[in-house]
Amino acid sequence: MSSLVLAYVGVALMVGLSGIGSAYGVTITGNAAIGALKKVDKFGNFIVLTALPGTQGLYGFAGYFIFANMAGVLTPDITAFQAAAVFGGGLALGLVGLFSAIRQGEVCANGIHGIAQGHDVFAKTLILAVFPELYAIVSLAAVYLISTAI
Repeated sequence: MSSLVLAYVGVALMVGLSGIGSAYGVTITGNAAIGALKKVDKFGNFIVLTALPGTQGLYGFAGYFIFANMAGVLTPDITAFQAAAVFGGGLALGLVGLFSAIRQGEVCANGIHGIAQGHDVFAKTLILAVFPELYAIVSLAAVYLISTAI
């Protein structure tokens, strides 16, 4: 396998896995919101909580731009070391984005259920939902640091 192919496999994992996680996470919260709307009309709160797990997919896409544009290594002249770095960074961000989006969706869905039961937990849910998000942000930062090292 050529170095460029290895690098693009890493990019595909980064964008694909984080995107799958986001799609899954927003589906979890969307389903909870639809059920909760039958009880209370808090659509504004629910849409914010539903959108949160979608950010991990954006981080995967941002990681692609970091490697393609900022680092400029996705060319036929890429070295084996650079390709391994892109692959490793892509795999890391992809996996963290996948799992953090799903778990963030579960946190937000529980907040939606709480709001539907009449509890004032919107702001607290936002705060708690930041914790899974933090690890996706850290992974994106790691991709940036990897890109500056290669």
